[in-house]
Amino acid sequence: MCRWLAYSGQSISLETVLMAPEHSILDQSRHAERTNFEINGDGFGVGWYGSSASPGVFHDVRPAWNDGNLRSLAHHIESPLFMAHVRATTGSSVSRSNCHPFAYNDWLFVHNGQIGDFEKLRHALDCQVDPTIYGQRGGTTDTETMFQLALTFGLAKDPIGGILRMIETVESEREKMGVEAPFHMTVALANGKDVWAFRHSSDDIPPSLYYSTPGASLHDANGETFTLDAGSSLILSEPLDRDPDNWAEAPPESRIHVHEGLLKVSTLF
Repeated sequence: MCRWLAYSGQSISLETVLMAPEHSILDQSRHAERTNFEINGDGFGVGWYGSSASPGVFHDVRPAWNDGNLRSLAHHIESPLFMAHVRATTGSSVSRSNCHPFAYNDWLFVHNGQIGDFEKLRHALDCQVDPTIYGQRGGTTDTETMFQLALTFGLAKDPIGGILRMIETVESEREKMGVEAPFHMTVALANGKDVWAFRHSSDDIPPSLYYSTPGASLHDANGETFTLDAGSSLILSEPLDRDPDNWAEAPPESRIHVHEGLLKVSTLF
């Protein structure tokens, strides 16, 4: 499975959380711990918000640990809201068009997990995507289908409702088609102001999802720390260091919303 993170808060350089922590997402691309996929080397991406309403996005198919451009961008770009993703493909090709985050207008979207037996469900699911939205499709992943379904179901005006209707649609099609392989997902989305994250699975083995505790101090490999201010939060696939005081696990079937610096955890439905 993939690894991702979403940051919201004071404007900081991307490298502060992408590179510096002792178990940064760059380290997780080679040594992930809360997943069966230790190596996440099938491409990466970052998306960030700055002076424009629409986000900037950078993707590449090389492993994140072997890309000097990523290090340079992370050092020079500062943002109050950004996402990063390192990919371990579960079937679709390794290409830039399949790398996360996916962007649509002012929205960013990342995913960890998979729709089990997606090849059996893809046609039925894609046929429910609004044609105008489907025309913007660039890749072949189940993630992009999930994002486009949520957009079709009103994500832009009702982010929670759009995601929940997407989940219900996938689960309904699984039942209709007799698909036993589970649907696993953690997703995060942002619109430049707020961040939402969701944790769901068809069985009792949901992908991992964590968030930072208030005032978390992130430890780097040299023993230095960076303390998140009161209005800053991280939501992520796995912790960036091994200090349990810095992190809380989101419950199964839950959602997270970060709004004006406040992080709230709720039940999914």
